[in-house]
Amino acid sequence: MDLVEARFACVTQFMLERRLTEVSKRLARVREELAVVDEQARALADAADDARVRALVSETPLAARESQEASRHAEAMAGARDQLAGQVRRLEAELNELLDKLVTGAGG
Repeated sequence: MDLVEARFACVTQFMLERRLTEVSKRLARVREELAVVDEQARALADAADDARVRALVSETPLAARESQEASRHAEAMAGARDQLAGQVRRLEAELNELLDKLVTGAGG
């Protein structure tokens, strides 16, 4: 029975380590994507602010439409950024759970 338990522990640890590697790689990719989207969101927010000021100054229907469109783009990118940030949080939590299981399994 000790041999079976030892093999089970090895397989379990191997599976945990494999999952840990997969989640770590996915987390790195999502963080890179978040950095790009974050930069784009800032640029779109700045553009929306500029368009809003131009609309206030010019008081034309065209400027107002451009301002609304720029605001919609900025809001959409902010939403995408929020989704990615949530994904990062979920992956970090999963990574922490896997690390806890790995440490608990090694200690117990």
